[in-house]
Amino acid sequence: MVKIAPRDAEARTSRPDSAWRAVLLYGPDRGLIKERADRLARSVVPDLADPFRIATLDPRSLAEDPARLADEAAAIAFGGGRRVVRLREGTDTVASALAAFLADPAGDALVVVDAGELGPASKLRKLFESAANAAAIACYGDEGRDLAEVIRSHLSEAGFMADADALLALAAVLGADRALTRMELDKLVLYAHGRQRITLDDVEATIGDAGSVALDEVATASAGGDAAALDRALERAFAEGISAIALLRVVSRHFGRLLQARAELDAGQDIEAAMRVLKPPVFFKQIPVFKQTLAVWPAAALARALGRLAEAEARAKQGLPQETVVGQALMGITAEAAARRRRR
Repeated sequence: MVKIAPRDAEARTSRPDSAWRAVLLYGPDRGLIKERADRLARSVVPDLADPFRIATLDPRSLAEDPARLADEAAAIAFGGGRRVVRLREGTDTVASALAAFLADPAGDALVVVDAGELGPASKLRKLFESAANAAAIACYGDEGRDLAEVIRSHLSEAGFMADADALLALAAVLGADRALTRMELDKLVLYAHGRQRITLDDVEATIGDAGSVALDEVATASAGGDAAALDRALERAFAEGISAIALLRVVSRHFGRLLQARAELDAGQDIEAAMRVLKPPVFFKQIPVFKQTLAVWPAAALARALGRLAEAEARAKQGLPQETVVGQALMGITAEAAARRRRR
């Protein structure tokens, strides 16, 4: 059984085990899935544009020709060298073909499978977690120390250091999707060109319209009862390719932070002290809205909302249309928030 722990994922995708014939990358963070899939591929083929050593398949092409996976894995590259077979958008429909391949792998190619969110009952996930010659790697949004390290490392590679308050501000708005995080950091680096240190002013000037903030907009609109803003934010997030499960988790994290601060308020703290317990701190531009939202929701209602979000995630993993399930759940919570605001 090869199920890679999150703390080992970066190292193991850079130097995959020689016994692995296939690796599954799954989860809500599509940017991280792509980054790790590319890293795995480069460990075998340095040039990902090499048409002789890189083959790309999808579930449809595999359904039309199930033998193609073995054929591509066994093919000998023009000019020599080990090959990589990339299977895009993997689902349980390709589990049987991959099971046949892993039972009797042809050639020496590395098969890299990228998938979306897969629940514990997924046939594809179970296959990779149980096979001796394969590995499964979950890809979830960066948080806490991992996010801080991604930010510091990315800025360092570009020749920058960041002030402590700038790092805190970045950690407050980034992390839901690795690709979006890197895109926003690249924008920040471009803005600060000619200097070596990133300040809070730089962050405030460049991250305010961050694509990744679309996720926070979904969360704040839901908790704040703004149905029109939620509709716009959902449309923007889905257009950017952000998964429905990732959105649910961002909203759940937001409600969890509200509940944590609400508990401090109920224990007798003032609102400023209650918000100071949150790590990372609330992004400065979101402080007024966070305070307004906190005043609307009692602890019991926040706990129920978190339960509804967990239930929606479970339903979304059962094969139902994820965007529809998530949209309905968030609209329901938004309607409750709007009703609470009207009663105040």
